Amino acid sequence: MSNNIDFQKSFDSVKTLMEMQAAAISKSVELQKQSGEQLAAFFQSEAEKAKELKTPEDVVKFNVDANTALFGLLKAQGEAFTTLAKEAGENAMAEVSKMAK
Repeated sequence: MSNNIDFQKSFDSVKTLMEMQAAAISKSVELQKQSGEQLAAFFQSEAEKAKELKTPEDVVKFNVDANTALFGLLKAQGEAFTTLAKEAGENAMAEVSKMAK
């Protein structure tokens, strides 16, 4: 058999991929924590604003503004998770490409 298999290289590559997975999971957990904190702060703030409503028009305007802000917040949070997933995937594919060489 003329081909020598470099087991250490294989183990190192698997270790690197596992470390990358762990880092991505840690970042995802941190993003989830931040998202939860942002949502809690948002709803607390909106609850305080709701106490000041006097007229039906105030209620309608508040509802539209609150929903617009909420959907903006959710969009930003989704984009953060998408960015994390994209970067983690690109990094993993780069590592797999190195292993294939």
